[in-house]
Amino acid sequence: MGWLALLLVGLAGWLIWTGRLQRMTAKDGMALGAALVGAVLAAKGKPVIGAPVLIGAGLFLLRRYKPRPRATPAAPQHRIDDLAQARALLGVGPDADPAAIRAAHRRLIASVHPDKGGTEALAAQINAARDLLLADRQEG
Repeated sequence: MGWLALLLVGLAGWLIWTGRLQRMTAKDGMALGAALVGAVLAAKGKPVIGAPVLIGAGLFLLRRYKPRPRATPAAPQHRIDDLAQARALLGVGPDADPAAIRAAHRRLIASVHPDKGGTEALAAQINAARDLLLADRQEG
C-alpha cells in the first residue's frame, strides 16, 4: 500500500505542476486530502480504516470528473426572417450597401449591447438582422 501513497503524492505534485490545483474547489481538495489520509492509513497497516476513506474519495473524484457529453449550442431564439423587418430594425433603406449596413449595426449595437445595459435578446435580433441583410446583398 506504500505505492498507493506515493501515487497520490505524485498526483498532488502533478496537480500543482499543471496549475489544476488552483482551479480545484474546496470539495475537490477535501477529497484529495481524504484520499491521502486513507492511503497513509492503509500503508501503515490499518487497511480497515484507510481503505473505505480512500475508496470513497476515489469514487467522489471519479464521479466528479467523468466526461460529460458536449452540449450543442442553442439556436438563436429571435430570428428575423423578413428583409423588410431587418431593414426597419437597423434603420436602413432597401438600397443600403454592406458598409451602410455594418455602420447602422455598429451604431445600434453600441446602445443595446448587454454590456451597456441592454438585453441579449435584442442584441441577438440586431445581429440576425445584420447577417440577413449582408447575406441578401451577397446573393443579389
